[in-house]
Amino acid sequence: MTSSLTPAAPAAEAEAMNPVRGARFALIALALLWPTQLLTLVGMLTGNAQASVAVHFQTTHIAWFILSTALVSTLLTPFVIKAADLYGKRQVMIAITLTGLVGDIIAASAGNYSMMLIGRSIAGFYGPIGALTYATVREILPPKQAATASGIVGSGVAFVAIGGPFLTGWVLDDYGFRGVLWSIVAATAIGLLLILFAVPKTHYRDPSARMDWIGGLLLGGGLTALTYGIGQGTDWGWTSAGTLGCVIGGLAAIALFVVSQKRIAQPLVHLAMLGRRKVWTVILATALTGGALFGTGIIASLLVLYPKIPTISDGLGMTATHSAVIGLPASLLILAVGFGTGVLLRKVDARLPLILGGLISTVGYLAQAAYHYTNAELIWWGNLFSIGFGMIVAVIPILIMRAVSAEEQAIASGIQWMSIGVVTTLVTTLTYVILARDGKVLQGTQFYLDQGYKNAFYFAAGTVFLGTLAGLLIPRLEPAADVEAA
Repeated sequence: MTSSLTPAAPAAEAEAMNPVRGARFALIALALLWPTQLLTLVGMLTGNAQASVAVHFQTTHIAWFILSTALVSTLLTPFVIKAADLYGKRQVMIAITLTGLVGDIIAASAGNYSMMLIGRSIAGFYGPIGALTYATVREILPPKQAATASGIVGSGVAFVAIGGPFLTGWVLDDYGFRGVLWSIVAATAIGLLLILFAVPKTHYRDPSARMDWIGGLLLGGGLTALTYGIGQGTDWGWTSAGTLGCVIGGLAAIALFVVSQKRIAQPLVHLAMLGRRKVWTVILATALTGGALFGTGIIASLLVLYPKIPTISDGLGMTATHSAVIGLPASLLILAVGFGTGVLLRKVDARLPLILGGLISTVGYLAQAAYHYTNAELIWWGNLFSIGFGMIVAVIPILIMRAVSAEEQAIASGIQWMSIGVVTTLVTTLTYVILARDGKVLQGTQFYLDQGYKNAFYFAAGTVFLGTLAGLLIPRLEPAADVEAA
């Protein structure tokens, strides 16, 4: 690593070995916690706001309110990681946060749905920041403090899990979806200020790094075409020239991307690493399980917040605050199970929580398909699902850490989260397609009937179960000493 640093790096490394004391350490931890957990909060806010957005703009394409941001974020992740090697992590964090803030402002002030989607797409530039924060911790703090700070940054999800739903409920119920979008603007601006004034300069550079623009365009274009074709399949017809052209063209571009990665010196995705069984099996299993869980979260949001309109919409018509109240036990359970799983991982095989969590989540989805009509049913079966969810989200980063060396961790983690993002985007698209098959359009707005919600839950159960089966392919992973210390 030292050979790839700039001339100022030795002094910077020596400085990073000195412990950071008191208020300065707390401020650095907050400055890295905020942008990382803001991603989760924004997902919660926009997920709950989409029903109001769909009704206001009278659109049948509400899926792109979520997908536009997710797709841009996923595609930019490898470029952002490479840019961090070229220009420094802090500098890149500032650039993508500022760009994301511009997108948030455009979305919040948009007068029509097309402009809102443009803003939401630009806001996707902010998404890859989660891939940089933990690496920044390891660069600017000595090892013992880095482990502590990483724990603080990760544990911030507790505040989101518990307080996020109530914040969402208050803003959405009192100020509408515009209030939600402007609150995202404010939160992103605070994150930018924290990075500017609290995060120390990062000095690591890799002068040999090169951007793979051709590979990025092939991957980005392929995934966009594939996602768009699947999303439009219901309107265009699944055998129409437009649908088949997008799907086949997208798959061809992705295939060319794989070929290109074998032929260049600085690929976006290191295929040699993925050739190792313990790496590709971890990537496959975590992408399927994580992508299924994150991509189908929209089902519950739409179900509880869409209105009840006989023969048109079988939503439950709850307020966002009501939804937060009945969801609180599940949020607390995810937090408790996630923490408990993290403790147990010091002693148990990391494959066990993934497989057991996948089975529990599968049963939870199947139960929710049958029972989702009353508060009691939503709480009871939501809690069962949350147990599996907590296990899986806790073990995803640990599995990849145990599958690769410390030197490969940043690259492997980037590939893992890019893969999860790709699957999440495709699963989200398919979920909307399944919902729309049993839906009705009223005054230009897409609504969903009960059979659509049932089928979506069945689809979620099947996708998580596929990831669980993939987990059985993972060989035993020995915990590395630095992982155990962290």
